[in-house]
Amino acid sequence: MVLPGSPETSSATLAVPVDDLRQLADHDATPRTLPGRAGPLAALDTGGEGRSGTVLLVAGYTGSKEDFAPLLAPLAAHGYRVVAIDQRGQYQSPGPDDPAAYTVEELAGDLVAVAHLLREETGTPHLVGHSFGGLVARAAVLADRGAFRSLTLLGSGPARLTGPRVALLEHLGPLLDQGGVELVQATLEQLAMTDERAQAVPGPTRAFYAHRFLGNTAAGLRGMADAMTTEPDRVAELAATGIPVLVAHGEADDAWAPAEQADMARRLGARHEVVPHAIHSPAVENPRSTLAALEAFWTSL
Repeated sequence: MVLPGSPETSSATLAVPVDDLRQLADHDATPRTLPGRAGPLAALDTGGEGRSGTVLLVAGYTGSKEDFAPLLAPLAAHGYRVVAIDQRGQYQSPGPDDPAAYTVEELAGDLVAVAHLLREETGTPHLVGHSFGGLVARAAVLADRGAFRSLTLLGSGPARLTGPRVALLEHLGPLLDQGGVELVQATLEQLAMTDERAQAVPGPTRAFYAHRFLGNTAAGLRGMADAMTTEPDRVAELAATGIPVLVAHGEADDAWAPAEQADMARRLGARHEVVPHAIHSPAVENPRSTLAALEAFWTSL
């Protein structure tokens, strides 16, 4: 989950240099439109034969495919065909006007559809879900275990989100009622003005956050927020599938606590990696270590 105005830094010292553009990192991936069950899904596709494997990357709440930008070129150079998507209603993917279309199960259906397409093109994909995207990715595996080679839960948890980020979401509905997505974005921008850590993010990246947020549908913001704060614990169900799982998170994750994610890994019998110098967005906060964790996991299979 990435909200404009919510800092990507806290007590941890991030590995990205101060002038790193994070979501705007250079990559050679090509914009592409993929078929989802409720409409087209915007994607970045590195192409290639995928001699090392095919990877499907899914962003979290208010996030987008660009949340994986620093990983795209390195993974492609190592022989992976990588596809990162905006979920329905996010950024460049249109979505229905009904919040009920954004349940975890509905969103998971899109991932299964994309996975079947990728399997026909270059092979069954490894699935990586960040934050809320991890809950959706888990549901996709539970819906169709055979559609995926492995699952990585990146900064995601065993059940619904709790803690201080939920308090921010409680203000979402009233703001949407009063002024739509525009008012929410403006309010978050005002909060960011008073936060030194948010201001430390490079200007072009902050401008991208604002532009991206305005691309979200109001129904998607409502529906996904509800889904994220009501998701039950499905760890036992996931363990029963037998799919190889990696649980990875920043050392100072401020969404699902590191201890909570470590316990989830134990319950799953999963590989567990802690990304140093990262908080809730390891792919942009410490891409080098995140890349190493992913490749070590996939190679082990």
